[in-house]
Amino acid sequence: MLGSALRDGTASRRCTFEVFARRLPDGRRYGVVAGTGRLLEAIVGFRFDGAIIDFLRSNDVIDGPTAEYLAGYRFSGDVDGYAEGELYFPHSPILTVTGTFAEAVVLETLILSVLNHDSAIAAAAARMVTAAAGRPIIEMGSRRTHEQAAVASARAAYLAGFASTSNLEAARAYGVPTAGTAAHAFTLLHDDERSAFAAQVAALGPGTTLLVDTYDITRGIELAVEVAGPSLGAVRIDSGDLGVLAKQARAQLDGLGALGTKIVVSGDLDEFAIAALGAAPVDAYGAGTAVVVGSGAPTAGLVYKLVDVDGRPVAKRSEDKASTGGRKVALRTHKPTGTALAEIVAVGSAPEPADASRPLQIALMRGGEPVDGLPTLEQSRRHLREATVTLPWDGLKLSKGDPAIPTLR
Repeated sequence: MLGSALRDGTASRRCTFEVFARRLPDGRRYGVVAGTGRLLEAIVGFRFDGAIIDFLRSNDVIDGPTAEYLAGYRFSGDVDGYAEGELYFPHSPILTVTGTFAEAVVLETLILSVLNHDSAIAAAAARMVTAAAGRPIIEMGSRRTHEQAAVASARAAYLAGFASTSNLEAARAYGVPTAGTAAHAFTLLHDDERSAFAAQVAALGPGTTLLVDTYDITRGIELAVEVAGPSLGAVRIDSGDLGVLAKQARAQLDGLGALGTKIVVSGDLDEFAIAALGAAPVDAYGAGTAVVVGSGAPTAGLVYKLVDVDGRPVAKRSEDKASTGGRKVALRTHKPTGTALAEIVAVGSAPEPADASRPLQIALMRGGEPVDGLPTLEQSRRHLREATVTLPWDGLKLSKGDPAIPTLR
């Protein structure tokens, strides 16, 4: 597309592309915008160096004029969109990219790969946070996904309300708090369970978390308290019927005088399993595989569509994937009590915001550079928490159903 547009002179036309979802993934009642911070950094650094140009030329992917264009490529356009941590619904214009056709079209894969992945993880994680009802969740999914996706997943899960991650690179790169426990291999390394617990307590103190289900959980808890004393920080249970075992563990810990020792459970937990443990005496959850694969919805289903060329609305008209041309604006209306009512998406200009409505798009980039004062990860995390509170109760259900609020276009 780029080569042809450069050849016929259309590459310089002023164009607007939009990112939106035609529908939410099956079972989802709302989406979560995540990855924006990562994406803006990626756009700024998106370049084609000599080695890349040589590869593309030697494999006949591009011609000479296209190679010359890409060698000097730098996105110089504007980006607007929903703030990271904002909720979205079908047809919400969550990202708007404006620039020449040439500079905007080559960003499609970069933009969609970041937003589709991170938004899917954040939506799944947000459902788990709701199911946990205030109990903290540790993200533990690094071993179940690509090594780079693991870091992005940890960031997205934290944005969605997870308390911490076991991924240390996410802490270094994004400041995500870290937490974790020893694995069964550490217990098996030692001649007996008591020796393993003693070694860990000697290194980390009695406030550590001991993994007690390598052999027999009842005996493991007994040894853990014997070694660490009643001030033992926590025990972790990673297998079995977690609800039953948590109740038994709580009773045993209390009987041993370890009244303040917390119970952490893990083992293929998703939002449904977490919700099922709501009545169990669990203090924290460790969630892994389900988080990093989007708990059954590994992509947000976002698309990147050209909607305007030189001020003229354009749109795809195919029967099953029709879209609306023209640059969109959006606002969300609310009841006086604060409960969200509808997502209003309009071409051109939206109605003037009323007292109970809120504009949804903000400036993200101008002239190819991120604007000053964009929300931090902590601010985005807080914004999502506040936005989720505005959803109608039905919108927070884990069961299948319509989007939490309708989109009016």
